Amino acid sequence: MRTKSLKKNKINVVTLGCSKNVYDSEVLMGQLKANNKEVAHEEEGNVVVINTCGFIANAKEESVNTILEYVQKKESGEVDKVFVTGCLSERYKPDLEKEIPNVDEYFGTSDLPNLLKALGADYKHELIGERLTTTPKNYAYLKIAEGCDRPCSFCAIPLMRGKHKSKPIEELVGESEKLAAKGVKELILIAQDLTYYGLDLYKKRNLAELLQALAKVEGVEWIRLHYAFPTGFPMDVLEVMRKEPKICNYIDIPLQHIADPILKSMRRGTTKAKTTKLLEEFRAAVPEMTIRTTLIVGYPGETEEDFKTLKEWVREMRFERLGCFTYSHEENTHAYTLTDDVPEEIKQERANEIMELQSQISWELNQEKVGKTFRCIIDRKEGNHFVGRTEFDSPDVDNEVLIDATQHYVKIGEFVNIEITEASDFDLYGIPVSVVQDS
Repeated sequence: MRTKSLKKNKINVVTLGCSKNVYDSEVLMGQLKANNKEVAHEEEGNVVVINTCGFIANAKEESVNTILEYVQKKESGEVDKVFVTGCLSERYKPDLEKEIPNVDEYFGTSDLPNLLKALGADYKHELIGERLTTTPKNYAYLKIAEGCDRPCSFCAIPLMRGKHKSKPIEELVGESEKLAAKGVKELILIAQDLTYYGLDLYKKRNLAELLQALAKVEGVEWIRLHYAFPTGFPMDVLEVMRKEPKICNYIDIPLQHIADPILKSMRRGTTKAKTTKLLEEFRAAVPEMTIRTTLIVGYPGETEEDFKTLKEWVREMRFERLGCFTYSHEENTHAYTLTDDVPEEIKQERANEIMELQSQISWELNQEKVGKTFRCIIDRKEGNHFVGRTEFDSPDVDNEVLIDATQHYVKIGEFVNIEITEASDFDLYGIPVSVVQDS
């Protein structure tokens, strides 16, 4: 029998998927708080908003399972209302309404005012940059643009997020100043495509100018670049990175593949030779740079020869950071017209081979860090360790620096000089040398 929840109106926002979704949830929560609503992130609440991901098969499955889980809670009286927003809802709203009708309402990625209305709140236009951050207090994501104009054959993001739309520099500076006032020391710049930034507003690629403006924000000490596209990369960014100490010597540039037939079919607008030259230019301009990339294996038509080309190239390039995913056949993308002809087990074998190779490369590169001292930010304490990162590491996806909390004390959210005493393939171990004073 269904029993009505007696809890007062508390809105629980559940976030799935990427950092862009984290950002969107934070904006939603900021709006709700400004409307005097009680709001929590992934805690108990009698009203639930699920911010979904619809990117690839695994993410879609997780989103659907989460919706079903909360619908079941609604049916048993544990929660009163369930709302669904985000990419999955944008992409499959009619199907979801039909298949899971017990959700109170579905909203797309640009439906924030309507979602707020359903939650009994008004959209406040004056709240530019006001967010309820969910990350550790020392770092925050800064979304500099929405959407994507790239024609990549495998990607459904333009279907869910629309065309590229940059945010003005002054708006981003204002948002960063508010974050810095709350104690944020590291800004992680995110977008579907950082390198396209400014083309729509300023008629030129304007990422370098944005970085210079953000570097002037007092209190911000690290600025990190995520999700750059290799074609048309604005090379003046490298000059800013080299000269401006606040810009981390780090870039996340998803390259997806390197065999020319696959790059052509993926509609990436580049070749193996051009991509290799670009990375060589990166390393020549900023020798200390850490390059993170992601690859896709098992794309339609990927032969053993194509995979061998990719594997040899990974061995040759020695990326500091690398992730590998199996191809997901997504409806309404250009690649969906191709035959998904690489068997699932072969896709998985290839991904495992790449990650095994990367694990060895990462181990070798990490051994070179032993005995050296790095400026680290301390994110959290976990078990018997304080967990920090160097400027060459992004949260959640990269290496971590572990400090034995039974032997040493460091302050969470602060910068500390850590001497690396030991290294594994994806973790560094160290001891504090001295606290770095905030500049």
